[in-house]
Amino acid sequence: MLSRFLQIFCIALLLAGCSAATGPVLSSGDRYDGAPAGVEDYRLDSGDKIRVTVFNEETLSGEFAVGSEGNVSLPLIGEVAAKNKTPQELAGEVQTRLADGYLREPRVSIEVSTYRPFFILGEVKAPGQYPYASGMTVLNAIATAQGFTPRAERKVAFIRKAGASNEVALELTPNLRVYPGDTIRLGERYF
Repeated sequence: MLSRFLQIFCIALLLAGCSAATGPVLSSGDRYDGAPAGVEDYRLDSGDKIRVTVFNEETLSGEFAVGSEGNVSLPLIGEVAAKNKTPQELAGEVQTRLADGYLREPRVSIEVSTYRPFFILGEVKAPGQYPYASGMTVLNAIATAQGFTPRAERKVAFIRKAGASNEVALELTPNLRVYPGDTIRLGERYF
């Protein structure tokens, strides 16, 4: 009888260890706030495309990509560091550099035309890279990847922010947000 109890206990312990998340499962924080982060909070990085408008200077305006090193190459002024800057901060720097011997009183506007993609893998029907949309949630991302597989764990999502080395286990709720560059992983359930 004791041997049977010990076998059942070991199997239960083994299964609990297989399904446990790495670290605690978080159910609160900035990813759960009701309103998505505003455009003014967004920080540029590699993979973003921006639309630069230099008023009354159509030859200097256009759509430009932020390169792999975080720079954007613009007419007349060349390479400008864009990584970790808001579009407004970058517009101010471009405006200052254009005013330094190129244009008299330039006015510059910059907006993000295409956000860097997010990645989803694990127990979804079509894992891969997908374009980010403003205000996107993890459930939206799962729907974009054609939904859960039949064996998907539907209570926890693992998210690794762009540039981070560790993923965080987060409770999968309707208001769990995705940010550009995130990698989302859905685990497998065992029962």
